[in-house]
Amino acid sequence: MKYAYTIIYVVDVRLTIEFYEKAFGFSRKFVTPENDYGELISGETTIAFASVALGNSNFKKGFEKITQSGKPVGVELAFTSENIEIDFQNAINAGATEFESITEKPWGQKVGYILDNNGFLIEICTPIKTE
Repeated sequence: MKYAYTIIYVVDVRLTIEFYEKAFGFSRKFVTPENDYGELISGETTIAFASVALGNSNFKKGFEKITQSGKPVGVELAFTSENIEIDFQNAINAGATEFESITEKPWGQKVGYILDNNGFLIEICTPIKTE
């Protein structure tokens, strides 16, 4: 088995793809003509977005939608950066909201948290140094 996709259900797939291109420098891999599903080129695992309407058609029992109000849902995307301060600020300049400022963990890793244009939690961190 291989981990292939993370799919985040959002209100506007096109705007979300554009946000991730601008905020993080990812490239668009694919967007349906209906703009209800799109993928980014992000490395071995694909980050994808699907519309809330598509989610509603997939999940007959419904699902909790991501919102920009209140606390974020208990899952995050994590992006490593060699230039965390610059990349963190670039994401904010592109429309992200700071959730937790950059701090250094006891093991030496720097970590900061933002919310994307939908209110989804993203960690920007330095790689963990291993010996």
